[in-house]
Amino acid sequence: MRAIVQERFGPPEVLGVAHVPDPVPGPGQVRIRVAAAGVHLIDTKLRAGQTAGPAPAAPLPFTPGREVAGTVDALGDGVDGDWWGARVSAHLGPTGSGGYAEATLADVTALHRLPDHIEPDAAVAMLGTGRMTMGLLELARPSADDIALVTSAAGGIGILLVQALRAAGAGVIAVAGTGSKLAIARTAGADTTADYADPGWADDLAARIGDRRPTLVFDGLGGTPGRAAFDLLAPGGRTLLYGWSAGEPTAFTSRELYARGLTAVVALGPPIMALGMRRLEDRALAALSEGTLSPAVARFPLDDAAEAHRALEERRTSGKVVLVPA
Repeated sequence: MRAIVQERFGPPEVLGVAHVPDPVPGPGQVRIRVAAAGVHLIDTKLRAGQTAGPAPAAPLPFTPGREVAGTVDALGDGVDGDWWGARVSAHLGPTGSGGYAEATLADVTALHRLPDHIEPDAAVAMLGTGRMTMGLLELARPSADDIALVTSAAGGIGILLVQALRAAGAGVIAVAGTGSKLAIARTAGADTTADYADPGWADDLAARIGDRRPTLVFDGLGGTPGRAAFDLLAPGGRTLLYGWSAGEPTAFTSRELYARGLTAVVALGPPIMALGMRRLEDRALAALSEGTLSPAVARFPLDDAAEAHRALEERRTSGKVVLVPA
């Protein structure tokens, strides 16, 4: 089978295509013939040899990828025969790998059965990305009284947040880096948009919204744009921090929280994990099946994994990045 094999740490070019034997499932495992594999920003950090939250640096050589969907075509010892031929998705875990391939192994306990109307790429988008979205919403508990500002609003999580906030009746301010991404956020339901690539975006946004400052910020961007979003918060507002794709976490002090009566929650790690990752995956996939959430997907051929990483790092993608074996 074809697989992406990384033999050294470095830039996207270290992701090469290789022909390797099909994996053989062990006890309690199945083999999935992969129809779609998710690409996460964490994957780019691991590729470069960095640790990324709960995911440690991977031993070399390895095949990246921790989110897959496809069809079960082999069973290990102890696995119920009913899984044979099932359409499934699976998150391979924080230390898992092997998804960037035509076939991979997964523990049977990680499997989710997919209804016939769910496409594999959408199912992949609702695993790591969808469960994080569900966790953020559970921690934030938005209501119709909220005005929520979503950074990276055209990203995989951002688009789902905009949809969910709109459904909850909240006002939605979408912040993204290009006009085309803002158009995507508006289609998802954003009321107001701002382009953080414009140096004066925060002042312009403040002038447009007047006293209707955001009561809630979802900040996965960090850096200077994240700080500007923090400064826009209304007194008594709350911010959920779940990443820093701009390069650095949003910087503020506890003195500022006290002075403005703000609440800040670091959502990554224990707060999200305490909600139950499997339960959040189930909720995300149920929302997909019911049509209440619809992920946006940016598809790349499996052989173009290096370009998928490059595009993600350069913030040229919208939605969830997914690799599709040819």
